[in-house]
Amino acid sequence: MASLPGARAPRFHIETLGCPKNAVDSDKVVASLLADGLEPAAAVDEADVVVVNTCAFVEAARQESIDTILALADARKEGARLVVTGCMAERYGDELAVALPEVDAVVGFAHEASIGSTVPVPVAFKRKPSGVRDLLDMPRPAPAVPWAYVKVAEGCDRACAFCAIPSFRGKQRSRRPASIEAEARELVAGGVRELVLVAQDLAWYGRDAGEPGALAPLLRSLDRLRVDGLARVRLLYLYPSEVREPLVSTMLELPSVVPYFDLSLQHASSPLLRSMRRWGSGDRFRALIAAIRDREPDATFRSSFIVGFPGETERDHDELLQFLADVELDWAGFFPFSPEDGTPAAELPDAVDERTTQERLRECSELQDPITAAARDALVGREVEVLVDGIDETRGDATGRTPREAPEIDGQVTVQGCFARPGTLVQARVVEARGPDIVAVPLRVEQTIGRAS
Repeated sequence: MASLPGARAPRFHIETLGCPKNAVDSDKVVASLLADGLEPAAAVDEADVVVVNTCAFVEAARQESIDTILALADARKEGARLVVTGCMAERYGDELAVALPEVDAVVGFAHEASIGSTVPVPVAFKRKPSGVRDLLDMPRPAPAVPWAYVKVAEGCDRACAFCAIPSFRGKQRSRRPASIEAEARELVAGGVRELVLVAQDLAWYGRDAGEPGALAPLLRSLDRLRVDGLARVRLLYLYPSEVREPLVSTMLELPSVVPYFDLSLQHASSPLLRSMRRWGSGDRFRALIAAIRDREPDATFRSSFIVGFPGETERDHDELLQFLADVELDWAGFFPFSPEDGTPAAELPDAVDERTTQERLRECSELQDPITAAARDALVGREVEVLVDGIDETRGDATGRTPREAPEIDGQVTVQGCFARPGTLVQARVVEARGPDIVAVPLRVEQTIGRAS
């Protein structure tokens, strides 16, 4: 896009909701808008176009998206355009446009429409807009923090009874390894020390291209970026049936790959998992976690669980509680079942009433919270490696994460009296645990800034 001579470049503001995969999409939309000649606005009320990248995974996420759209509609300046994109735009495009007259455009990533074309100033676009699958290979701006999500695939081939994502994101499409490696190289050159790989079904990467097990060789390729300053590679969203060889050995053997296993378990009851159209059982999950811990006692485990799925009995719930007590996950999230239109689970009988669901959620949290706290308490006195990603200048402390904490999800580390800049690796000793967070004192700071230790 080229502005007319003498015209001020239009400005944009983008608000991102939902998961890390959405964050990657927003980064690439930003890069596209910048390439088209738009400039970022300092505040919402200074933008010519306000973009909301929505989430539509469950009812609570959809409500948050709608609330955000309405709030930004009020906050925008007169004449500014409000554009809705992301999962809600993909899933409910025409319906959303009718229901929210405040919105000027609903632009699904896969639609033949351009976010930039909504800008209310004289502009001329120089290229055809790209769809969601093209977003995978589009460039992105350098991040402001020393870590970055990298989406390696789009869509999902599975048919989980509760999930509508395949209906609007489509079947899985894996990126070419060369494209991922090129993006990773640019990010590391821009100061990124930790790459966080994401996809709807990360461990399935490459299967759609006839290359099952392609994630392990991809990790080996990324590990070579350590010579350029990469310190860590983290994996999010692993379907448990695919957490096997050679992936496990690769994760445990490569210096850059942190032993952080984010397993998508969803429940521990075999009958309920079958009803969910999911693989696994509590016993299989116990064996998987135990086998990894035997090889790497410091491995970190996170998972999420659906509570109140149709047909969930007290016996099923008790089995989940026993599983949590047995395996002692470092981190766990619990979410109430949300009936999604068009999914098999929405039509299942034996719905669990809201009061029972809320009670079960409370019981899960009351069991898990002390387990997480105990895992954090066990770190007191230990030496840890902290990747600094922020500075509290008023207190003179650095904030960051060890390999045990994923960004934006888990707790964080405060390194007292440490002015190391973001991107620095600091060896520190943990002196206190404060719920999910820990406090440490610095021991050593890496000597070569921008290089992995």
